[in-house]
Amino acid sequence: MNFKISKLRMANTRNGLLFVSPFLIGFGIFYLYPFIASFYYSFTSYSLVGESQWIGVLNYKELFIEDDLFTTSLYNTLYYATLFVPLSLVVGLMIALLLNTNIKGKSGLRAIYFLPSIIPLAASGILWVWILNSRYGIINETLRALRLPAPRWFSDPNWSKPGYVIMSVWASGQTMIILLAGLTGVPRQLYEVAELDGANWLHKIVYITLPLLTPAILFILIISVIGSFQMFTQAYIMTDGAPANSTLFYNLYLYRVSFRYFKMGYGCAMAWILFVIVFTLAWSLFKSSARWVYYGREEG
Repeated sequence: MNFKISKLRMANTRNGLLFVSPFLIGFGIFYLYPFIASFYYSFTSYSLVGESQWIGVLNYKELFIEDDLFTTSLYNTLYYATLFVPLSLVVGLMIALLLNTNIKGKSGLRAIYFLPSIIPLAASGILWVWILNSRYGIINETLRALRLPAPRWFSDPNWSKPGYVIMSVWASGQTMIILLAGLTGVPRQLYEVAELDGANWLHKIVYITLPLLTPAILFILIISVIGSFQMFTQAYIMTDGAPANSTLFYNLYLYRVSFRYFKMGYGCAMAWILFVIVFTLAWSLFKSSARWVYYGREEG
């Protein structure tokens, strides 16, 4: 009897492995092997032509000590992430709170606010080049009509990165949808009890809404941090690092190093540094979540 059970279990295991084998093969070829190979090539001098040459940590040494553009690209990306992540969260929360009320046509409004997040990145980049044009863009025309200073945006190193932040926050519909889904799970009874205790709208948001939204906020923070360090398409199309390297984001510089200068080993070293940075930030958010994320408790 035990032999039959063991034989049946082995057959089920074999069949299960056969079913998932396409995924395992694809994962190994397209994910695992490049992941391991990039780590090896980060310690080599490799240009896609000829054999790679082992050089140890020279790529990392050059990045941290000699390459000023590496420092510039890392600073630009951190600057962008520092502004974009909290602003997209705040704006998404405000829109979600407004769209969670009983207003007419809220389904249509939800679709309108979500629409920018599904526009192709290339198309939205070209659109915002026109919107933030320093001479005849709609933003500057509006500012001039209000007799306010009109920045030069993508022509001014001091305003180029804020221009990218505005563009990205405009497309934060995904954040709004996630928070809106979280708001639908907040029990209405909690608000009713709070109103009986004399709580106003701000008290209800601070002491009821935000604590119950913290799991969704944690998820949004993680994907926003990861996404902010992947800024590439818009920067490549709109400014290509100009003016004065103020929009030379990390991924854009990594692309230049790897596919313009064909310094693949150098690019792999940059990719691993990016991996360590993003992993550290995501791990820190997970580690801190025990102190501020509320998942609720089951009674009984």
